[in-house]
Amino acid sequence: MRYRVGQGFDFHPLVAGRRLILGGVDIRHDTGLSGHSDADVAAHALANAVLGAIGEDDLGHHFPDSDPNHAGADSLRLLAEVWRLAASRGWRLVNADLTVVAQAPKLKPHLNQMRTRLAKALGAERALLNVKASSPESLGALGRGEGMAAAAIVMLEGD
Repeated sequence: MRYRVGQGFDFHPLVAGRRLILGGVDIRHDTGLSGHSDADVAAHALANAVLGAIGEDDLGHHFPDSDPNHAGADSLRLLAEVWRLAASRGWRLVNADLTVVAQAPKLKPHLNQMRTRLAKALGAERALLNVKASSPESLGALGRGEGMAAAAIVMLEGD
C-alpha cells in the first residue's frame, strides 16, 4: 500500500446579496461568501487537500476564475470532479478532517448535513469524514465577520 496526505485551506470574504453555502448546505445568514463559484470554503479546502495528496495543482488551476463556465459553480460538483480524478489514479480515501472557521452564524446545527453532502461528493462513507467548526473569538477579519475560512487534511491510500 501507498499512502499520501494532503492539506487544503481556503477563505473568502462575506458580502451582502449572496447565499451562504458551506459544505454544500445553504445556510440562512445576512451575508454570503463572495467568489467566482458559490465560494464554498469547506468544499474548496477539501478539494485542495485531495489535489495536494495526489500531487496536482490547486483548485484554481483546475477550475480557473477566468473561465466563465465556472461562474456560480456548485463547489460540491467541483469536489466530485476532483475526487473522480483521484479515484481514476487508484486512490481511495482513508479519512478526511475539515474545520470551518466562522464568527457567525453558529454552524453546529449544520455540521451533520455538511458531513453527509461532502462525503457523498467524495463517494465515501460518512464515517471517513469529520466536519467541525471553530470560532475566531472576535479576533481579526474573520472575528469581525468579514469572511470565513476552512482547513482540511486527507489521507489517501493506493496500491
